[in-house]
Amino acid sequence: MAVSTQPHREPFRLGMLLYDRRYRSTTIQVVALVLLLLTLSWLVNNAVENLARLGKEFNFGFLWTTANYAIDPHLVPYESTDTHFRAAIVGLLNTLAVAIPGCFLATLIGVIIGVLRLSKSWITARLMAVYIEVLRNVPVVIWLVVLYGILTLITPQPAAYRGEDPQASMIFGSIAITNRGTYFPALIFENSIGDFFSPEAAASGNWFSSAIANMAIYGVFDWLLVIAAIVGGVMAARRVVAWASRKQEATGLRPSTWYYQIALIVVPLAIVLTVLGGHLEFPALTGFNFQGGMQLPNSYLALLLGLAIYTSSYIAENVRAGIQAISHGQTEASYALGLRPGRTMSLIILPQALRIIIPPIISQWLNLTKNTSLGIFVTYTELKATLGGITMNQTGRELECNFLMMGIYLTISLLISAILNAYNKSVRLKER
Repeated sequence: MAVSTQPHREPFRLGMLLYDRRYRSTTIQVVALVLLLLTLSWLVNNAVENLARLGKEFNFGFLWTTANYAIDPHLVPYESTDTHFRAAIVGLLNTLAVAIPGCFLATLIGVIIGVLRLSKSWITARLMAVYIEVLRNVPVVIWLVVLYGILTLITPQPAAYRGEDPQASMIFGSIAITNRGTYFPALIFENSIGDFFSPEAAASGNWFSSAIANMAIYGVFDWLLVIAAIVGGVMAARRVVAWASRKQEATGLRPSTWYYQIALIVVPLAIVLTVLGGHLEFPALTGFNFQGGMQLPNSYLALLLGLAIYTSSYIAENVRAGIQAISHGQTEASYALGLRPGRTMSLIILPQALRIIIPPIISQWLNLTKNTSLGIFVTYTELKATLGGITMNQTGRELECNFLMMGIYLTISLLISAILNAYNKSVRLKER
């Protein structure tokens, strides 16, 4: 005769929400969440009522009024007669123009410094230690101002490049470094996808079709096409490499594929550039300044280099800690197999150290992105200077502007965290 051993389940009663350990933690969390939401709603409602008494109703209609201020530099066309919304978009793009390359540059420098910090050469290791300690123990604002002063005061004026015996000469005959900025050759398209869109389409009442037309007219789709050709070529080249590896595993012979890889990367890009009529435009001294090409203002360079170098000192310490966390036996084993120190570091140590290095690097990337708001100290106009500065002062919409900035910075930070966390998950050790 079978006897049931399952415990008797007591029927649910409301009192169990407080006295039963199975439900009590959930009850406390729900109550805390409700109290938090009620507190936030009270604060927001109180702020809205107080603003209404002052004649400031909480709304974002000010974004569609005329900005009446200039922004330099700007990645997309902008005039002072444009709206505050467009000014905020220009400021956001200027922020991303510093944050994205700054994160990669800081990581590259930080990895190099972190590896050299562990060099067996006493001089190299001590120099890297001095680099790290000096940079991270001085406020970043001071470094930004110092770099801006160096780029502005030490570099020559554009007039120094004029004359039969100029005081300064262009690097490689195409790059000019001046106290107003650095001028590079720029890729220009004679043909554009924007030629198929009319100004009337860009000014249409439909916001979606207007946005598409504006993006096409401003050349966004041209650059997306170039990027797609590069990415597609690289992915195709990687497939060829994977095929060669499978062939080598099956037959023991690895076919030569380097010319296929070059063709897959170069040919699609060449076709796209030919169709778009792409060519390089070189800067030339005209009048009192250089014209043509691409200009990187000193304010942008000071902010980018200052944040990248400052953040690299922290990333270098993260890299050093990650490398030292790997057992030294890994290094000795790789040396015993005949691997050189450089190959040992790139193939054995760093891949294992990544799972330790990446989490703190996420924090450094977030710090660099938020520190772009210090651009006002070097006269660089980014999101904080536009939406949280001039726009807020002109419209008097302090609460709305700060809420928008908080939401934008929060969104960017969450995207950075999500991307790096996904990468960290892809490189972690696979357990069986």
